[in-house]
Amino acid sequence: MKNRLPKLSTLFFIAFLLVGTADARKRQPPGGRLGIVVDERLSALRATPELSGILLRRMSRGILVAITAAKTSREGVVFYKVKVSRRVSGWVQRDAVVAPSRPGDDARLLRLIRASEDFDLVARARIFLDYFRLSALRPEALMLYSLAAEKLASDLSHDATRRLDEAEMLAGGAPVFSYFMNYSGLDRYNRQGITFVFDSRHKKFRYDGEGWRELVHRYPNSPQSTEARRRLAGSALSR
Repeated sequence: MKNRLPKLSTLFFIAFLLVGTADARKRQPPGGRLGIVVDERLSALRATPELSGILLRRMSRGILVAITAAKTSREGVVFYKVKVSRRVSGWVQRDAVVAPSRPGDDARLLRLIRASEDFDLVARARIFLDYFRLSALRPEALMLYSLAAEKLASDLSHDATRRLDEAEMLAGGAPVFSYFMNYSGLDRYNRQGITFVFDSRHKKFRYDGEGWRELVHRYPNSPQSTEARRRLAGSALSR
């Protein structure tokens, strides 16, 4: 037992660090205006405001930063001076970040969402929905998010059916649908606010339609609400 204690302590410490990292992604560092990393291809945090500047770290999509200054490099690229935490700061290319307080950044993020696919689309649309709540473009972002969720339901159904062995599920003794609802492929979409329901008869996932309902109830006069009503009626998910 004594030999196992250091290993267990190490595991608990690692778990603590992972939880702390996840929490940090959702807390804005003090000072400056809010910015959110949306394009990890450009999210190099550098020591100086230039593309050849020393790399400090690569920031993940969804990380919150505090923008404290802006500067244009000799190449004409605009950089933000950002704080990632109380102890970490640096310069990042402006195109990697959106700021809800900056006019036009909602439209810029929406263009990026339109050009994205699958999980990238969902994750960027989730950022839009969380941080641009008053934008006039929100109904379109919500439509793109919901359409992606509906497409993913079909893809995930195929993947889960292929990976979950029916004989093994029956031998396990738990209800078959519970294996599907616990399918690990759902996890990252659930963290983006997407919930799927399982149709036991056809052994398929379905998007629960929450985005469609929000369009109908919150934006009833938007062009997207008509399509949302149609999809809710077709899938019997309205309530």
